[in-house]
Amino acid sequence: MTTLTPDAHAAAPTAGAGRTGRPARPVRLRRAYSVDRPRRSITLTVLTAIVLVYSLIPLVWLLINASKTQADLFSSFGLWFGDDFALGSNIVDTLTYDDGIFVRWLGNTLLYVVVGAGGATALAVLGGYGLAKFQFPGKKAVFATVIGAVAVPGTALAVPTFLMFSQMGLTNTPWAVIIPSLISPFGLYLMWTFAAEAIPTELMEAARVDGASEARTFAQISLPLLAPGIVTVLLFTMVATWNNYFLPLIMLKDPDWYPLTLGLNAWNAQAATAGGQAIFNLVITGAVLTILPLVVAFLFLQRYWQSGLAAGSVKE
Repeated sequence: MTTLTPDAHAAAPTAGAGRTGRPARPVRLRRAYSVDRPRRSITLTVLTAIVLVYSLIPLVWLLINASKTQADLFSSFGLWFGDDFALGSNIVDTLTYDDGIFVRWLGNTLLYVVVGAGGATALAVLGGYGLAKFQFPGKKAVFATVIGAVAVPGTALAVPTFLMFSQMGLTNTPWAVIIPSLISPFGLYLMWTFAAEAIPTELMEAARVDGASEARTFAQISLPLLAPGIVTVLLFTMVATWNNYFLPLIMLKDPDWYPLTLGLNAWNAQAATAGGQAIFNLVITGAVLTILPLVVAFLFLQRYWQSGLAAGSVKE
């Protein structure tokens, strides 16, 4: 905390001295705060702690209960371990249950993420770069369309998309999930703003003067400068595709093409069916295995997406 020295108090000006004859009242100096010496607030600290606990409790509950047997789930306290530590056997049972259908769902999810999210990132990079660095008729109309598309939730377009894909005979196929995932208006807008700030126009002009083609200028000069923005868009599209539930729910009916989100929901609903086996311990363990790749991706790529989000926030 910033403190005032005795010299600072002695040098502080006084209010009313020399005009009314009453004793001078010392004027309190404002403490200087900066990014390196931020102001501390007990209220904000307490609120942050509450939000942190609120966010971590579901994760802690998930990790603890993934180590319980089916019987311990209903006979022990939710935020403490059961009599038997069964995390290893739960993982083995999750991966081998029903001829390893969980592994197939994991492969389907990876397919949708690699092709869908990867394709959406590639299209966003190309589109954002072109919109930021080239002038063409109708650019303002494209900008208005992109901004409008960002405001439209994906669930609102799910039913029209299903009707269109049904007419083309693409429902209940992987393309029904992959093709809609290729479109990311937010990713396009993010790459547009990032490319406008990260790539100096003078640098592109210098490359053109030296004889570089537009493709070479993009691949060897612009693309490395876009790396933080590319990682940011890739993470956003990857998380959106990995957690996508509603679109696969209405597009797919064959369990062999389910992603993890639909598969775990099918396991969870299995107990409510006639003669269905309750496997809630496998559902919880499967949920833990599902979030692990996303946690690892964020931990390894956080420095890139943090710089990508901050790009363009300061106007020079």
